[in-house]
Amino acid sequence: MSTVLIVDDVRTDRELLGRLVTASGNQPAYAANGEEALAKAREVKPALVLLDVVMPGLDGFGTCRRLKRTPETALIPVVLITHKSSETDQFWGRKQGADDYLVKPYTTEQIMTLIKKFA
Repeated sequence: MSTVLIVDDVRTDRELLGRLVTASGNQPAYAANGEEALAKAREVKPALVLLDVVMPGLDGFGTCRRLKRTPETALIPVVLITHKSSETDQFWGRKQGADDYLVKPYTTEQIMTLIKKFA
């Protein structure tokens, strides 16, 4: 069983993803913002980070960039999950180091596939 860190400022979105992570046989960990995510990633050493982009304070792009530039967390796969669907947003997300990019609304199958691929 691996830990998957779920980062989203919307509690119901965190809980929904948490249920999917649990159903996949993995353990969810949670953060409500970018700063909390950075600390939690160092603490729990997740196998995967599912990261919202639009959050107050440190957004998902900045959080991803900092995770990927920190030696302790650089190798953890990060999947950005967001409503931001433009090609520019997706390009920028990958430029920050994201391993994958998923546009909301997503399907259960998409999340399960990502968990199997990365966790």
